[in-house]
Amino acid sequence: MELLASTTIRADAARVYGFWRDFTNLARVMAHLEKVTVTGERTSHWTASAPFGQSVEWDAEITEDVPNERIAWSSVGKTHVPNQGKVWFGAAPDGESTEVHVLIAYDLPAGAIGKAAATYFGEEPNQQLDDDLRRFKQVMETGDIVRSDGAPYGKRAREEFPQRPAQPLSVEEREEVLAS
Repeated sequence: MELLASTTIRADAARVYGFWRDFTNLARVMAHLEKVTVTGERTSHWTASAPFGQSVEWDAEITEDVPNERIAWSSVGKTHVPNQGKVWFGAAPDGESTEVHVLIAYDLPAGAIGKAAATYFGEEPNQQLDDDLRRFKQVMETGDIVRSDGAPYGKRAREEFPQRPAQPLSVEEREEVLAS
């Protein structure tokens, strides 16, 4: 599976690149990323949540690093989700912003069946990457992730406030709203 997403961030490339290059920052903006530990100049260890309450871990190595322009990486060693990717940072037409393009490729456990199951349970990979880049943009531009009153706890909100199709409030929910 390959995912490609882009955004434009109102900040210079050096700042955007610097934030991304410190991989420990990424757990702050990527919803499924639990922790990143830098293990060497070009190596790191990643832990992410996976569908069905599971988690996955892998080691990664930087395969290309051009300051303020691009970073490429690949998982190394034994992993359940082999992956590789690249992020590019380039000047936006306004001369003040940075265009960020992310390409991630990985092998899903169970292939197409795994993707279908993850999508069914609200874990659609393309949407996740778009959401992650939106949060990245927010942090770079405002210093924080903007959250609504309906999901004030960020990553935890997925468990506390599961999404459902729009529908009228139940009698109990209506009474709770009116009481507050």
